[in-house]
Amino acid sequence: MHSESSRGIPSALPHAYGPPPSTGTLKASPEDFCVDERLSFTPNGEGEHVLVRIEKIGENTEYVARQLARFAGVPAAAVAYAGLKDRHGRTSQWFCVSLPGRPEPDWPAFETPTLRLLEVTRNQRKLRRGAIAGNGFHITVRSLTGDREALAERLSRVAAQGVPNYFGPQRFGHDGANIGAALEMFQGTDPRRMPRHRRSLYLSAARSHLFNRMLAERVAAGSWNRAIPGDVFMFSSGHSVFRGDAANPDIVERIERGEIHPAGTLWGEGDRLASEQALAVEDQALLDCEAFRTGLEQAGLRAATRPLRVRPVDLEWEFEQGDSLIVRFTLPSGAYATSVLREIVDTGIATLPEPDDGDEGRQGD
Repeated sequence: MHSESSRGIPSALPHAYGPPPSTGTLKASPEDFCVDERLSFTPNGEGEHVLVRIEKIGENTEYVARQLARFAGVPAAAVAYAGLKDRHGRTSQWFCVSLPGRPEPDWPAFETPTLRLLEVTRNQRKLRRGAIAGNGFHITVRSLTGDREALAERLSRVAAQGVPNYFGPQRFGHDGANIGAALEMFQGTDPRRMPRHRRSLYLSAARSHLFNRMLAERVAAGSWNRAIPGDVFMFSSGHSVFRGDAANPDIVERIERGEIHPAGTLWGEGDRLASEQALAVEDQALLDCEAFRTGLEQAGLRAATRPLRVRPVDLEWEFEQGDSLIVRFTLPSGAYATSVLREIVDTGIATLPEPDDGDEGRQGD
């Protein structure tokens, strides 16, 4: 691990099952990385807010939002979205256009060669950031090498046991630059005086960096997917947090079934929920990160929790044309396909065009 004086990307995070048994190439073509956003609610079909589901290729979320505002003749603030989707890939997501007392635009006319209208409905409430249940992924890895039997065995293991719920490298910027920028901010600039977007970016990178360090400590010890004394737990289907006895057979069985996961701290001010051995592991992992810890607390972030493990839902795979692997799965909001792929295949690409749902965990107070 790097000390808090580091300016570059953190050292390699440990794998849960050892190095991946295969290598491959993840191309930048849209068809090789497809993401489908799933909302956490069902629109009620009426109201002043129009929800538009759009498939985009080669366009980022903020650009599409600006184009929607211009097309509908409304201010930029009247268009909202639940999460960010990278421009590199074929991605579908929901946008919300507030149209109180305004005529309905001719939505099909909004389509372009890179933007396709999938669905239009209405809702009584505005779409909020983080209102996402999960994301579906369809990923193709080409030029595949390695033993197919070993790869299939690894895929089966990931499907059954899950992977460490690391934050993906895109959280940290190119070559991890946002971590160094966050440290500089904490050591010399009041975050509250920075532009809101930049402040949010750096705070998110710092918090994610600390979580990854704590999780890496559990992965190295082989306890990322099992309970240790002092752990708190989160349900796989929601954000509820509860305490439990690590030795309780019911807790052990529920973890094995994937119903619940041990949870770690997302740093901020306020009491942490972990105790005993779990708390000691977190403290040990962050011994040389005082500036990050203090900076996050002084910035006003509240301590929260995030599952240490994520299990891809409905993980399926197939080998195509001799040297390609296609994988399909769904992840809950806030989880990264990078964390799944890194256990399966070494693509030589640290950053993928993944969503940023603005969902890091549940408040710990």
